[in-house]
Amino acid sequence: MNEVTTIDTNREESLRTLGHVSYALHAVVAIGAVLPGAQPGVLLLLVAFILDLVKREDAAGTWQESHFRWRIRSVVWAAGLYLLTAPLWALFVLPGWIAWTGISIWFLYRVVRGWLALNDRRPMPV
Repeated sequence: MNEVTTIDTNREESLRTLGHVSYALHAVVAIGAVLPGAQPGVLLLLVAFILDLVKREDAAGTWQESHFRWRIRSVVWAAGLYLLTAPLWALFVLPGWIAWTGISIWFLYRVVRGWLALNDRRPMPV
């Protein structure tokens, strides 16, 4: 194995490990959002989000670039949907709870789908 191949292999494994860490942090938050009383806080999500933003350039041109994009978009969409539906809590508790539960389940789905693809070394769809 030549030096370039070793560097590429090390880079891929490093990015993959980072992806597993990021998906794990996302999963903790997503599961906490679905289970009543188990909210670990958005701090973990912010750590994962910032990590993805900072390291996504390292994945440019690789199959893992799609995973960084997938995780970043998932967080941005979920945050936007939570903010959009936040007034429902002030007006009516039940619609707010239903909306946030739906968003949380959708977010958990995105985390699981992405993590399984990363584990199988498959890119995410655009």
